[in-house]
Amino acid sequence: MATYIVLPIIALLAITLATIEQVSALGLSALPLAIILGMLYGHLSLREEDEQDQRFSTFCKQKLLRIGIVLFGFGLSFQQIIAVGWQAVAIDFLVIATVFSVGTFVGIKVLKLHRDLAILTAAGSAICGAAAVLATESVLKPKQEHITIAIATVVLFGTVAMFSYPFIYQWVGISDKAFGIYIGSTAHEVAQAVAAGQSINGETMQTAVVVKLIRVMMLAPFILMLSAVLGRLSRRAKNTAGINSLGIANYDADKKSIITIPWFVFGFIATAMINSIVILPEFIKVAFSFASQFSLAMAMAALGAQTQWSTIKAAGPKPLILALLLFIILMFGGFFLNSCFA
Repeated sequence: MATYIVLPIIALLAITLATIEQVSALGLSALPLAIILGMLYGHLSLREEDEQDQRFSTFCKQKLLRIGIVLFGFGLSFQQIIAVGWQAVAIDFLVIATVFSVGTFVGIKVLKLHRDLAILTAAGSAICGAAAVLATESVLKPKQEHITIAIATVVLFGTVAMFSYPFIYQWVGISDKAFGIYIGSTAHEVAQAVAAGQSINGETMQTAVVVKLIRVMMLAPFILMLSAVLGRLSRRAKNTAGINSLGIANYDADKKSIITIPWFVFGFIATAMINSIVILPEFIKVAFSFASQFSLAMAMAALGAQTQWSTIKAAGPKPLILALLLFIILMFGGFFLNSCFA
């Protein structure tokens, strides 16, 4: 069966499965499900991809991905920020800055991981899971296996974190709203914030989702800053004797010397701004939400279909160690931050 038929089917199946109560309770959204189903198809299918299949897969991983992120902005608004207060915004910012900085430094300098893999893993843990990994991909242009490994580790520890929140809640003495802020500022995926909040009560879930969505909104300025920083590092690397400013041997300096700011970031900001100013009819919001999920799920399915398990296995334990470290920072460091602002 042709790829242009299989990938939409996988995307729709992933979206459908994510709506099942037993599945959503596990914190599995359509995106992780799509990549899992895509990997199953890629391993079980005996059909060789032709040129048309490859072009369609590339279209899904590039164009549809960016369209999906732009449409995702219609689910966010600046009014949500006002509702939870400046403390939640400050906590989200500090969490993102700390987790990304530590993850990148430890991944590159200590664990000696490939730069792209370290950045992708750190971005996914710091901001919004698989969606952040895919958005960061547009700046780095990394190898496909690096994207898959980063997503796999982020999904794994994001799921572990989600099941940890109800246990933590029993042992801490903070309000339901404060615990919701803690969940939203540290959960990897939006779906995991929903599931973890639901396990406490309605107020906690609502606060957790809003705070998590604020973290998602910070994806846009993060991508712009990352693009600018990497562009500067690449220019410096070309002027050194094969050593870049992070102390790692330079690779593909010419290839990465020109880093363009991805257009979809401005689209994401624009759609969020429109949703903040204009009261859109509910059916339009639902349509945009589905289109966003479907586009992103197609991108994930295409990525999974072209990924082999042997690639992930060959990466070794270091990516898991990095993701575990970031998980610990999120759970314990995030709780400390929330206690300071409580």
